[in-house]
Amino acid sequence: MLAPWNVDMHLKLRHLEVFNALMEAGSVSHAAERLGVTQPAVSVALATLERELGFRLFHRSRGTFAPTEEARLFHGEAEQGLLAVSRVRQRAQDIARGRAGGLTIASNGAVAINLLPGLIAGFQRDRPEIRVDLQIRTSRQIATLVTGRQVDIGLIDAPVPVAGLVSDVFRLRCVCIMAESDALSHETVVRPSLLAGRSVIAITGDHPIDRRLERLMADADLAVERRVSAAYFAIARNLVSAGAGVALVDEINGCAKLGDGVVWRPFEPRMDFDLAIITAKDRANSGLCAEFLDLLRTQLSGGWA
Repeated sequence: MLAPWNVDMHLKLRHLEVFNALMEAGSVSHAAERLGVTQPAVSVALATLERELGFRLFHRSRGTFAPTEEARLFHGEAEQGLLAVSRVRQRAQDIARGRAGGLTIASNGAVAINLLPGLIAGFQRDRPEIRVDLQIRTSRQIATLVTGRQVDIGLIDAPVPVAGLVSDVFRLRCVCIMAESDALSHETVVRPSLLAGRSVIAITGDHPIDRRLERLMADADLAVERRVSAAYFAIARNLVSAGAGVALVDEINGCAKLGDGVVWRPFEPRMDFDLAIITAKDRANSGLCAEFLDLLRTQLSGGWA
């Protein structure tokens, strides 16, 4: 006769796994084979579980091994418990492998439209449970958010405007973009003199690229015509596609194959756009963040032509 139910019983996961295997396999030998243990080990685990529970789980007699009614009632709860433990194990593995959790990325717009969306989608394909928040802010706002640990990864114009950040600067070549029907598309290289009398789309906010072009044009005794401006390189490309003029943009936005009727040509003398990836200096990156940073650095180091 088994002892009455013990409120202080200590059920072990292995005992529940043995019980579940017995219910599904139908015999001690088959359960042992399924679990990869000996038959005596299964019998000992079963006897221990029955003592803890205070009731029989199986009728055992010569040629007979059948679950009791109590076992049938208990089996559903045991299955749910094992499933819960399995989910806990899976979640722990996902976290360890960077397949769970969240990631907040902020960009000033340079790569937020024609690079980050595809990169994030690919990153999530193997990590369907992670959450990614992509924000667009000014460079100074992003630096402040990263410093305050409200953003995991920031992408801003270099130089980095505040202290307390780890930065990795990538130099991106600028190219001249124009409609494929534009006469300028017949040139192999675009030089400042070829922009004389052309509407060159500006980047809103006195952008360094605009200032460099204006100096080059001034050195050649030429003036830059600015009839329209846009906040981001990607929007400048949309304006070029719509016929608003030509533009000097970074190679990510300029060389992207978007099927929008826009083509690019090298610009000389060479001008570069410096993009910085920033993270908080006193904060260790999570595995998820480190994986995305590696992917991002690889993309920014690649050629775009």
